[in-house]
Amino acid sequence: MLNATIVELEATRAIVYRHMSPTPVFNWPLLSKRTGADVWVKHENHTPVGAFKVRGGLVYLSGLKATQPDIKGVISATRGNHGQSLAYAADKLGMKAVIVVPEGNNPEKNAAMEALGAELIVHGVDFQEAYEYTQGLAQERGLFMIGVFEKPLLRGVATYALELFESVGKLDAVYVPIGMGSGICGLITVRDALGLKTEIIGVVSENAPAYALSFEKGEVVSTETADTFADGVACRVPSPDALDIIKEGAARVITVSEEQIMDAMGYYFTDTHNLAEGAAATPLAGLMKEKDIQAGKKIGLILSGGNSDAATFAKVLTVWRLPHDRRIVS
Repeated sequence: MLNATIVELEATRAIVYRHMSPTPVFNWPLLSKRTGADVWVKHENHTPVGAFKVRGGLVYLSGLKATQPDIKGVISATRGNHGQSLAYAADKLGMKAVIVVPEGNNPEKNAAMEALGAELIVHGVDFQEAYEYTQGLAQERGLFMIGVFEKPLLRGVATYALELFESVGKLDAVYVPIGMGSGICGLITVRDALGLKTEIIGVVSENAPAYALSFEKGEVVSTETADTFADGVACRVPSPDALDIIKEGAARVITVSEEQIMDAMGYYFTDTHNLAEGAAATPLAGLMKEKDIQAGKKIGLILSGGNSDAATFAKVLTVWRLPHDRRIVS
């Protein structure tokens, strides 16, 4: 468990703000009308890399540069936003970043990482295979290996939760996507540090249910596949450390369908004119699924990123516009 105090979170936030500004929190009337709740959206799609992960990269690499100035560089595996975070931070801090992605990864996320100066390597059929390959490559090339769930990353991403609660005050509940767990664990950490009673509800795709299964069983449950277009939640092997925090601090972890995620992406576009990538739309999909029990309550949604590629978003809008009985979601 990351037992961070407000003083420690303030110090972490100062590191983040050297390179970016706080992101906005907006109350959208159309979303509130659609869901029946008083909805407040935390817009992490408005960071310099279009996703919340940048906060963790800045904090982690700033610490490395201060304590290990002679390292050759860093290496990590990603489906995109974590890699962009490290690439952005490495560029700002004058470090080398090597990023491993699986085959068929979002081409626009790949291009963004390379544009930020990262060396991009493609390996494996999914994130887990890319991650396992990265561990060996780190030793072979003498690079510092950064996992996807580590305390410096968690401290960094927790700063968005501090901004949310400072902007909005008490919330009845917050819905947040779970990829490898840093986002939801950051929320739990800040909620507890502030002494609030807000329910934290994790959301995953029913096609990548590893964290929902693990939460229900109380121990890590891996799946054979994580076949969802929402690549930010395409996890099949949860982090034990993240699960420990989620078990203690989350109210529940729910699943939503691919079609429900597409609907939520469409609702975000029409109701707020913001582009939400698949993972970032899962919280709204979760609220829509639970709208009856949240009616009239003050609800936060974490719009964790806006990095959908054009082809996927075009397909989403096409499918979303069709009547339900004519949709084919694959």
